[in-house]
Amino acid sequence: MHPRAPLPVAGVVVAVAVGGALGAAARYGAGLAWPTPAGAFPWTTFGVNVLGCAAIGVLMVLVTETAAVPHPLVRPFLGTGVLGGFTTFSTFALDTQRLLAAGETLRGLAYLAATPVAALAAVAAGTAAARRALAGKGRAA
Repeated sequence: MHPRAPLPVAGVVVAVAVGGALGAAARYGAGLAWPTPAGAFPWTTFGVNVLGCAAIGVLMVLVTETAAVPHPLVRPFLGTGVLGGFTTFSTFALDTQRLLAAGETLRGLAYLAATPVAALAAVAAGTAAARRALAGKGRAA
């Protein structure tokens, strides 16, 4: 990990807020582009969460395991902000509740189990892919 001086709190808050707005808007846009019919498996939210987790894996390798020290606001802006706003535990929980309330018990339980498993696998895959890419370029720290 790279040593860093403490950042002014206001700058971090602004970076997270702006990034979060962008990430949430992208997630909302995905929901508009690929809406989930009532009672159906929420593939859009599932995909957004898995894609966001893969991106988090890549980002963390890039900001913590490379020789180049990124700007100190990169991680709060992209990680907490953009990717935190893009991925969504609240929609995952609401989708699960709606499926269960609609009597779609098997689908709801499958979604409940598959999302965290796929999300963790995506973080691992993103991390591994980023490390391979960096090692192939001879830039891993």
